[in-house]
Formats: sequence, C-alpha cells, structure tokens
Amino acid sequence: MRERKSVKFNLQKQEHQNGHLSPFKVAKLFDPDASWDKDQLGDVLHWIRQSLALVCGLLWGAIPLVGGIWFILFLLLSSGIIYAYYALVLKIDEEDFGGHGALLQEGLFASISLFLLTWILVYSLGHF
Repeated sequence: MRERKSVKFNLQKQEHQNGHLSPFKVAKLFDPDASWDKDQLGDVLHWIRQSLALVCGLLWGAIPLVGGIWFILFLLLSSGIIYAYYALVLKIDEEDFGGHGALLQEGLFASISLFLLTWILVYSLGHF
C-alpha cells in the first residue's frame, strides 16, 4: 500500500515537472484572488492581445478600413483592454510584475505584426 502511494506521488511529481499537472482553469482568468506568477500573467496578456489583433485585423480588412487612424485605434483598444484586464479585473499590483510598462508591452510587437498581416491580407483578398 505504501509502495503504491509513493509511486503515485512520484508520477504526480514527474507530471508537475513536465508541465502536465492539470489543465489551466478558465475561472482563474477572472478571479482577482488568484495568484499569478510573472510568466503565467505574461502568457495570458500575450494571448489576449493576439486574439484581439486577429479579430481586429479581420474586421478592419473586411469592412474595408484604410488609414493610420485605424492602426492607432487598434493600439489604443489593445492597450486599453490589457490595462483594464490586469488593473480592474485581476486587481494585481503592477509593481510586482515590472510596472505598467512591462505589462502593457507584453505581446505588443507580435500583435502589431499579426494585426497588420491579417488586415492587409483580408483587405487585399476583398479587392480581387
């Protein structure tokens, strides 16, 4: 009996080391009392920004919108949503994660690339 418990514990320990302990819980995304480490929060902010970039790029290209004002609107919308998420929803102390600059920069350049690529491709395909 004791042997099975130690085998089970060792398997759980190996799963934890491999990063396969348990699936990420969606409820944690909206829980202000949840604990976050810097990498987890950075990943969540990064993927929120990428999702928003894809949606805005598809929308801007499909409408079709042109001009720099729409690019600036994407940047403001993206940064505003990220700020509102970590400051108002999660209510974290930004100084623990490197300040506002570090959190607002998380995933920014990749999202700009994805937004522009999606916007240009969808806009171009609509004009053939």
